[in-house]
Amino acid sequence: MKQTFDLIQEITRNDSSRYYELGNIAENCRAEYAVAHGYLKEVRILKMNIPRSSHVEKVEAYLNENYEQDPLDYDGFTEWPKSAAIEEEMAQILLDNKLG
Repeated sequence: MKQTFDLIQEITRNDSSRYYELGNIAENCRAEYAVAHGYLKEVRILKMNIPRSSHVEKVEAYLNENYEQDPLDYDGFTEWPKSAAIEEEMAQILLDNKLG
């Protein structure tokens, strides 16, 4: 299923390292579940309703092409590694939204 991403999350792994991810309400719920069950340390929504930029569209297309949405009953958390080019797009998204 193709997802649309409209928010930016800060995800803290159990080793206290952090990364930023595009998300939506469904993916944020999955991350909150992962925190409650010990798969992640913390998740925070940094910005909702982010503008649809070409950078967001590129990251969204990459995530939809390379990763399946986990089922609602999935017990765990799947991190989505990105290519260097997509990491650059994420960095620009953070800057565009005054988060970088």
